[in-house]
Amino acid sequence: MSELSPEGVRAHVVVINRWREHYAEYADYVDHTFHRVTYISTTVGLGSVPDTATDVVLVEATDDLAQARSALAELVRRHGPPHRIVALKEDDLLVGAQLRADYDVPGDRTSDLLRFRDKVLMCQAIASAGLPVPRFAAVDGPAPVLDLADRVGWPLVLKPRVGSSSEGVVLLAGPRDLAELSPFSEPMMAQAFNPNQIHHVDGVFTGTGLARWRVSRYVNTCLGFREGTFLGSVEVDDTEVVEAVGAAATRFLGALTATATPFHLEVFVERGSDGVSCSFLEVGARVGGAEIPFNWRVLHGWDLMRVAFDLQARTTPPPPGPATGEVGGWLLVPAPASRPCVITEATSMVGRTPGPYAEVLLGAGDVLPDADAYYEHVGGRFRFRGRSSSEVEVALVATAGAFRVHAEPVSARLQETVR
Repeated sequence: MSELSPEGVRAHVVVINRWREHYAEYADYVDHTFHRVTYISTTVGLGSVPDTATDVVLVEATDDLAQARSALAELVRRHGPPHRIVALKEDDLLVGAQLRADYDVPGDRTSDLLRFRDKVLMCQAIASAGLPVPRFAAVDGPAPVLDLADRVGWPLVLKPRVGSSSEGVVLLAGPRDLAELSPFSEPMMAQAFNPNQIHHVDGVFTGTGLARWRVSRYVNTCLGFREGTFLGSVEVDDTEVVEAVGAAATRFLGALTATATPFHLEVFVERGSDGVSCSFLEVGARVGGAEIPFNWRVLHGWDLMRVAFDLQARTTPPPPGPATGEVGGWLLVPAPASRPCVITEATSMVGRTPGPYAEVLLGAGDVLPDADAYYEHVGGRFRFRGRSSSEVEVALVATAGAFRVHAEPVSARLQETVR
């Protein structure tokens, strides 16, 4: 990363991290032996902090701005002002942006990212561009929700304006469901329910178009995963769907930004008599979660986390490498008990036919922590590859049916040690 130090200066690069898993291979992205690379991390996140890191300051939550500010002040006291600040997890984007502003560090500011975090601002930008999005409203209590229902009908989806991993999302079938909710504790958005199949698109937006990108179809839903069903995803090999979603993705992203960004976009897809149509759901200016970064490295020849890191660090990302041409997929199985919990059994699926090419499981006696990276700390994570979407889906569904994982509650004493 010579662009960080054109005159040979040892740059101070600060990384905000909460992942235990190596979603990002930080040691490959910046020379930790030359530059001063420091980390603001949770205890769980220490698992992916390189041994060659210059320093680490621990926080309870990386998305707590006050904690992050205090941690960065300590790192500045020890190692000098930061030259770059990188935060790759969606929930940490705004904290990273504010810290850059605090120290006048190059990179995205809150104003650049807010439309990718605040779902009302996001949908307003899409609607203002004349693009299809389910009708929505900012809500702060029951009255505006009922007003939207009068206009669009039930059911409605209620969700936090700023959130991730479907946390706090509720499907309201009618006024009775609304009346049973607790008082709103954060800004919310209500939206008309769209019954069409949800797809996600992952890749890099150049500012005018899409670089390498893939369209995938969810198997079950993110909200269902919160409620205890497995969540899967299969890359789409239907050319008509891929072309329609790609064209829609270009328009949606163009309505939100004119700068290069990694993205994880979700859309509703409907196949009608006149072809395939797409409606906007939501988008993040970050690499997709679950097993997406790993499948991209193995199957599609590009480390999307490296691209995201370089874009935030204002250095030049490497070009894509050769892809295998295979179709990818992934599967998440929910935690078998309330987290934190101790795993008592987990059945390996690798080596089965059909089955995954890779898996991430905890062993008997390991603790599944109650950590903020929700899709990381689950009952089981699996990755698939194949010649077609149908082949991958068969393996995914078979794995979901055969996998077994069990756990028991963490004792009070142990729970204190794993928080």
